[in-house]
Amino acid sequence: MASITRLFDIPYYQKEQFNSIPDALTTKENGVWVKTSTQEYIDKSNAISRALLQMGVQKDDKIAVISSNNRTEWHIMDIGILQTGAQNVPVYPTISEDDYEYILNHCGATYCFVSDTEVLRKINLIKDKVPQLKEVYSFDTINGCKNWTEVLKQGEEANNQDEVEARKNSIITDDLATIIYTSGTTGRPKGVMLSHRNIVSNVIDSAPRIPFQAGKSRALSFLPICHIFERMVVYLYQHYGVAIYFGESIEKISDNIKEVKPTVMTVVPRLIEKVYDKIYAKGNDLSGIKRKLFFWAIELGLKYEPYGANGFWYEFQLKIARKLIFSKWKEGLGGNLELMVSGSAALQPRLCRVFAAAEIPVMEGYGLSETSPVISVNDMRNRGFKIGTVGKPIDNVEVKIAEDGEILCKGPNVMLGYFKDETKTAEVIENGYFHTGDIGEIDAEGFLKITDRKKEMFKTSGGKYIAPQILENAMKQSRFIEQIMVIGDGQKMPAAFIQPNFDFVKDWAKIHKINIGNTNESMIANKIVIGRFQEEINVINEKFGHWEQIKRFELTPDVWTPDNGHLTPTMKLKRKIILEKYKNLYDKIYS
Repeated sequence: MASITRLFDIPYYQKEQFNSIPDALTTKENGVWVKTSTQEYIDKSNAISRALLQMGVQKDDKIAVISSNNRTEWHIMDIGILQTGAQNVPVYPTISEDDYEYILNHCGATYCFVSDTEVLRKINLIKDKVPQLKEVYSFDTINGCKNWTEVLKQGEEANNQDEVEARKNSIITDDLATIIYTSGTTGRPKGVMLSHRNIVSNVIDSAPRIPFQAGKSRALSFLPICHIFERMVVYLYQHYGVAIYFGESIEKISDNIKEVKPTVMTVVPRLIEKVYDKIYAKGNDLSGIKRKLFFWAIELGLKYEPYGANGFWYEFQLKIARKLIFSKWKEGLGGNLELMVSGSAALQPRLCRVFAAAEIPVMEGYGLSETSPVISVNDMRNRGFKIGTVGKPIDNVEVKIAEDGEILCKGPNVMLGYFKDETKTAEVIENGYFHTGDIGEIDAEGFLKITDRKKEMFKTSGGKYIAPQILENAMKQSRFIEQIMVIGDGQKMPAAFIQPNFDFVKDWAKIHKINIGNTNESMIANKIVIGRFQEEINVINEKFGHWEQIKRFELTPDVWTPDNGHLTPTMKLKRKIILEKYKNLYDKIYS
């Protein structure tokens, strides 16, 4: 039986365990889902490897792959590159030209494969400043740009497979596989070096937590493949013989879910919030008994506790709610969805409860690019699920809490270090333990709970410590609040910038017949709207000590997005940039 020690072993393992899955990788092209079988996947990957060797690619060369959407070609290139001993350097498509220039020069990329005209446009703007870059190829057909099929065809006509096999045999599990450039909330991105062993161990050790039916499940993949979370999960799908369908875009995800009818998909909390908001809005449009039943089911779902902890009467009511209301939620999500795996940010406990009640559990996990990424994850089975936590550490990963509350992690998943930066590596890895920068605790049952970012904690002028993420996560449970950033370092009191949930505020104003105008600016200037936000904050403030409570806030008219500079591609707050953007509001609060 084939064993998996290097990432490119995974397709061969899938072939041996599950024969050739007809839809191992599936991408929509011109309105049609185009399937690639396991055997085709292997054959095309080998063709890419043969061509790359003919093109002079050496062991430890770096090849950048930049794609705006997940697609079959990315994964064929990935295995094809890895088999040569070169490293696949995935890059976020939405970063600035300056960051493209920095990353391609920092890693020394010799070739670059891009998805579309927009990514190519950015590369062309900085190509002259990247002297070692030999050629750029595109997945889409673009005039004036070489196409990746030229490389594929060259490899299909080549007869140097013996050279590929020799190169594969020279690669050991501790060799570097990829460099992941972290999006970072400040400064230049850092290149996280991950070995084959780092990621393979994470696949193998995470696998027991995911209740897949081996060879029988179907996944929809749409989170950015350049991030290690989605990439590791796609390797995990392959290991389990899961048929993988790549979503067209985040805008079309609703249509793709109905077409693909997945049993599993990865999500970020923001997507879950949007799904819930859409469901809630539809329920709001109902009338009479249907409306009453809908909101009765919601209230029931918000009280959900796993493993029958709420007792017989609750479980009896839940059974009725599932049949009458929640079953329709499942239908709206394709009808087969059994599991969503959430990462990258904290999931609101209310969403965790209500989706678990609807029998579409969201299993929240935790990890970082530096840990390949999974450190811990919830699991519905064997009492491994606890709302408000990120689950128990996975096999072979040791977690301990330092004296100052920081989460430390040790295991085969911990990165080799930061590329070309021994100083920063030494700052975060000490005695084999990776210092996550997150503050947390492990409860009596072994569940890990994240409470804040170590670097983001601050002290008021009164000497009181404030953990902003705890406040932010609590405030975001309000459906009025889309994004919030707590401020007040060195000031007499905590305050906040708030991006309203503009769609929800519009619906609320319509129901209450309040004229808030037609723009975001007019909405946030409305005294009734401001008063309503104050009510929300007052209620949530009661959960905190007097020194922690949000004393003042300002609403912002902008939608906080990665493109607008407020968030990283993984939806984390860029605190320094947000402070700069709203310096006038900061001065207004503290003047």
